[in-house]
Amino acid sequence: MQEQYLQYSLPFDLPPEDNVSAEQLKIINRSNNSIRSKDRAFHDWYRFVLSYPPHLVRDYISDFGLNEQSVLLDPFCGTGTTIVEAKLNRIKAIGLEANPFPHFASTVKTDWNITPDELQVFTKQVSESTYAELTNQGISDRFLTCESATKLRTLNKRALQALIKNSISPLPLHKTLVLLDQINLFQNTPAHKYGILALGNALVASIGNLRFGPEVGVGKIKRDVPVVAVWMQEIRKMISDLKLVYGKNYPETTVCLADARKPAQTLEKNSIDAIITSPPYPNEKDYTRTTRLESVVLGFFEDMLHLRSFKKTLLRSNTRGVYKADSDDKWVVDIEEIQRLASAIEARRIELGKTSGFEKMYAKVTKLYFGGMSRHLSELTKVLRTGAKLAYVVGDQASYLRVMIKTGQILALIAERQGYQVERIDLFRTRFATATQNELREEVVVLRWPGAK
Repeated sequence: MQEQYLQYSLPFDLPPEDNVSAEQLKIINRSNNSIRSKDRAFHDWYRFVLSYPPHLVRDYISDFGLNEQSVLLDPFCGTGTTIVEAKLNRIKAIGLEANPFPHFASTVKTDWNITPDELQVFTKQVSESTYAELTNQGISDRFLTCESATKLRTLNKRALQALIKNSISPLPLHKTLVLLDQINLFQNTPAHKYGILALGNALVASIGNLRFGPEVGVGKIKRDVPVVAVWMQEIRKMISDLKLVYGKNYPETTVCLADARKPAQTLEKNSIDAIITSPPYPNEKDYTRTTRLESVVLGFFEDMLHLRSFKKTLLRSNTRGVYKADSDDKWVVDIEEIQRLASAIEARRIELGKTSGFEKMYAKVTKLYFGGMSRHLSELTKVLRTGAKLAYVVGDQASYLRVMIKTGQILALIAERQGYQVERIDLFRTRFATATQNELREEVVVLRWPGAK
């Protein structure tokens, strides 16, 4: 059968955009999302689709009066928006993140010690060796929808079972594994981690079949992708951004693989001046599912058992992350507002006749979520300096049978009970919820720690 090819002639550098076809650009540029173009440096190496924007961090850095002597903490670090922006503003920052791949991404995004030339040489060597290996196998990465002349590589059975079904097609997966092998030949070099992160972002944005909405799912199935080319485009972004900071002094940033509910186990006593963060929202969004493709393909999770061991260190924000031994709900057993909310969710479930195992846990996970946040805020008091300022980006939710959860208001109530002063609740933005046909508020709860009494 005659194949339809898209030529991708890349000896090393990508061609200028005006020489690239619309289909090629569609694949290469899929990682773009809605942040200001001037804010893309470093942030765009890898970020969640719905991450809060860098300018929000700058706003609160200014509002809190932070400077080069300050220490800023993001206890729910995610993909590092706060700590990257802090570093760009020459503020020392610390991040805590319990999900391994976002933790890795934040670590790489805040390490600017490699020279652009080192990364350029590494990229040339890896791309050339990968092209050569694919050519030896009878596979071209310079064409789309090419036929394979060799048996395709894949993951082991347990790893495949951990993936969302059809999240990556066989030929792009084969090419990715060949490229990964070539990157791993440089495992003991400074460039290695940048190559891995670039491949992780390429998997999500271009190589895989994922689509992102309220939850991650499978979109259009792509039979073939120019894997090496899209990886190189990610590296080019890194090189361009590193040139902006080369030869300049910036503070070191620390990122710890840690449970945000236990910050005192990781941080020094009375060491933190400010917090700017966004914890998970109380809904059915499973953040380990959002990062599943890159985490499994690149070896951060071996199988579902390995994945669950890390899920147990996360704030309980969805029913897929609840376990029998969970007891964070004891932290809010005496908060009447939360108990009433959980009762309303359970009553609504019974009224609607919802009987699935997950639906029966909606009330429980609501109490576990706010209990985990109460535990987090209590532990934080051990590491905050007197007068520390805190900004929590949170959103109202109606995922649990359309019962409204006023997250910001409840979080402020919990904080007050822990001894914090609630300075204000700022409206950040609104978003339209299809389930309720209402605009939901995303807010920033601004707190102050007055010190232990």
